[in-house]
Parts: sequence; C-alpha cells; structure tokens
Amino acid sequence: MLASFFLPLVLLFQAPVVVAQPRPTETPRPTPSVQPEEPPIVTKHTTHAGSRQLSYTTTTGYMPIKNGATGETEARIFYIAYTLDNPPAGRPLMFSFNGGPGSASVWLHLGALGPRRIKMMDDGMMPPPPYQMEDNQETWLTETDLVFIDPVGTGYSRATKPEIASKFFGVNGDIESVGEFIRMYLGRSERWMSPLFLVGESYGTTRASGLSNWLFEHGIALNGIALISTVMNFQTIRFADNNDLPLVLILPSYSTTAWYHKKLPPAMQSKTVAQVADESRKFAANEYLPAMLHIDALSASERDTLADKFSSFTGLSKEFIERNNFRVDLGEFNKELLRSERRTTGRLDSRFKGIDRDAASDNPDSDPSMNAIRPPYTSAFNSYVRGELGYKSDVEYYILGGGITAPWNFNVINQYADTSIPLKDAMAKNPYMKILVAQGYYDMATPFYAAEYTFSAMNLDPTLRKNINFEYYEAGHMMYIEKNSLAKLKRDASAFIQRSVQR
Repeated sequence: MLASFFLPLVLLFQAPVVVAQPRPTETPRPTPSVQPEEPPIVTKHTTHAGSRQLSYTTTTGYMPIKNGATGETEARIFYIAYTLDNPPAGRPLMFSFNGGPGSASVWLHLGALGPRRIKMMDDGMMPPPPYQMEDNQETWLTETDLVFIDPVGTGYSRATKPEIASKFFGVNGDIESVGEFIRMYLGRSERWMSPLFLVGESYGTTRASGLSNWLFEHGIALNGIALISTVMNFQTIRFADNNDLPLVLILPSYSTTAWYHKKLPPAMQSKTVAQVADESRKFAANEYLPAMLHIDALSASERDTLADKFSSFTGLSKEFIERNNFRVDLGEFNKELLRSERRTTGRLDSRFKGIDRDAASDNPDSDPSMNAIRPPYTSAFNSYVRGELGYKSDVEYYILGGGITAPWNFNVINQYADTSIPLKDAMAKNPYMKILVAQGYYDMATPFYAAEYTFSAMNLDPTLRKNINFEYYEAGHMMYIEKNSLAKLKRDASAFIQRSVQR
C-alpha cells in the first residue's frame, strides 16, 4: 500500500518538464524589475538639550515606494530618523517635511527640530563661512521621536524611471507617496500604536493638511499637526488679475515690516509689533477690503482718505499707492519700502535687506533672506550626512529646486489649490486631533493674516475650533533662525504635544 501511494509522485517528478509557450497573438506580461533594497545606515549619538543629555539612534536610508498593482518600485524616498534610546512608554512619533514644492526637509531638520543644527547669528543673519554645526538646545527630540522625509524630487529622493517622475509632482501624487512612506515606516518600525504627529513648513503645511484626511482614510489617526508658515488655500497668496484677496491679506505683514524698518508714523511706531498687526488687520478688513469692492467708484476725497490710511499702515508714499491704484503686490512693496536707502526687503523674512544691481527697478533681483540661509544649510547638511551620520553619496542633494523635472500639478479647485477642505474633513472625523499654527510677523511668503482667514473660511464646528492654537513670532518664514523665536517655538511645540496626548 505504501509503495503504491508514492508511485504517482515518483512518476510526477520523473515526467518531462513542459514549458507553456505563449500563443502568437499573446504578449507576455513583463516581470517587475526587483532591485535589492539598500540597508540603512544606523549610528549612535548623544546631544545636550539644556541640562539634559540625550542618547539616541539615527537611521539614514531609503523607503521604496511601490506600485500597488504591479509591486514594482517606482520611487525611493530618502529619510533620516531619530529615536531616543530607552524611551518611556507611549513615546510620540513625528514626521517632518518642508515645502517648495521642491524643498528638502533640511530646513526644519537642521534649523529647529533635530538634535544638531546649523549655527547662525543670533538674529538669524548669515555668519561668515566656513559654517559650523552645534548641539540644538531646543531640539524636539526631548518630546518625540523624529522622522525627516524628503519627498520625491527633493534631497536624495528620486523616481526609479524618469518617465514616471511626474506621477509624484503634484498635490495628489505627493500626498499619496508621502502617505505611503508613513504607512510603511509605521509597519517596519512597529510604531502603529505610538501617538502620531505631522509637522510641515510652507508647502509642507499644504501637504500635511491633505495628508491628515488621506491617512485617516487608510486607518491612521493623528494626535496633532504643527503647521509652520501656513498656506492651504493658494488663492490667499497668488497675486493675479481679478484676485484682490492676497492684497488685503498681506497688508498687515506690510505694516509689521514697515514697523520693523521704522517707516511708520510716530504714533504707530511707538506701538508693539503685535499692536501694529492688530490695528492693520482691522484696517484691512473694515476699510481696505470694502473699498476694493468698488475702488473705481470712490470719490476723490474717499480715495485721498484711503491713500492716507494706506500710507500710514505701510510706510509707502501716497503717490506710489495711488499710482498703483491701491494694488501693491509683494515685489513692488519689497522694492519700494527702502528705495531711498537703495535697499530691498526680504520675501521669506522681511527683516533682511538686499542690494540690487539697479536701485530704480520695479522688483528685487533676489530674496536677501534666502540668500542668507541657502549656503549655510547646504554646506552643513552635506558635511553632516557624510560625516556624523556616515551616509556617503555622490548624488546631488536637492536642497531647494533642481529635482522637480515637470510642472507641478496643483489639482486646482476653482483655479487655486486648496487642502483646507481635506483638513476640515479630517478634523470632523477625528475630533481629538490638535492643530498648532506657527506664523512669523515678518513672513511675506505665507502671511499670518492669510492663514487666519483660511481657518476662518473653513467654517469649523465650534467644538473643533478649540483644537486650533495660533502662535506668533518676531521673525519670518523660518522663524527658528532667530534665537528667541527658536526657543519660543520649542516651548509652544512642547505644550502642543503634551495637550495632544492627554487622555
């Protein structure tokens, strides 16, 4: 019986192997190319944050982003993760990214959150080269583990094939790929039960807002989102014909900038920057906006009164204001405010002054605030990642731009990209999620009043509105480059994280 039982198996294994041939009309399915994953670099470090010494592990490497249908790797996202050694129970985990689109995560990483940071002057101005790194006394690692993500087309992150890169270069594709990174990281690191946070800066706030709902729909609920220099609705910042909204929403930032450079009348100059911002908000909402609704129908006396007030809140001459028909866009303001000094003001941080080739031109040659930070951060990151973290690569690390090789698909709603709607949906589904909105008084790229308007326009239920907290800083877009603002941001973030994990 035993022999007869095994006989068919013997015949099976002895039978000739027949390979099925495709019919002439069939096309064989392509086999996905399997690329071995590059193992991450893991290193051990210590740092000092105030009186505390922190021991932590750094993991530097790539996460493969695969096509869900074919399993083929379509992109590799570079990341650097910091995890505290011997952590307490319930240790939070925060994912961080910057903006652009096209910006690597280096700014938040080496400016505010990470255990090491680039050493700038105390006011945030550029130090003389060569540049230096130092322990970050205000690192958020005291509160949470940190994962810095470089979306596809930034940093070292690349699509595997040039022809599919555009899939990632848009609002939706970007959200989906970063969301997939987060899902995979939670699984591979076994962090599904950790309190979870996002922090984004600039376009990173656009991404974070959209991610909040994408993640929830994939079973991932967040404890909180920190939005640094916020833009969710691009109608609020895009200067364009027949879109007067940005002109109204940036006016308080014009006022704070003029105050900083001492260009306001004495009565306004004697106030604090917060008081100037508040008075300018009222003028913008109660006088400027209504006037813009029928600007060409104003009488001569009404135009004169409006020009007087506009001048008193911006430091610009009445003649310049009226010549522009009360529509002064950002480039014109940055060029005009300090024209008599042959200087311009910054876009990312209007405290900075620039020198143009032609003092008589209409717009600045470049942004002096970007000029001051790009070389230090570029040099510092390349030295840090190769030296202290031990990751060696000859590939260019795209700090800002260079890696986005196709036009960005903004997936516009009513002609402007807007991710405040997904955020509103996520807040309704997850009423425990807290929001920290950090805005600089001298940020001209994403003005504070524009962020306030966007949240107001979301028409949130009152029970959800209490989950939002605004904080303001006497610096610009990257407020953390200024020493006092860096410390305040850390205090605000610590309180935010503690509020968000309380049961």
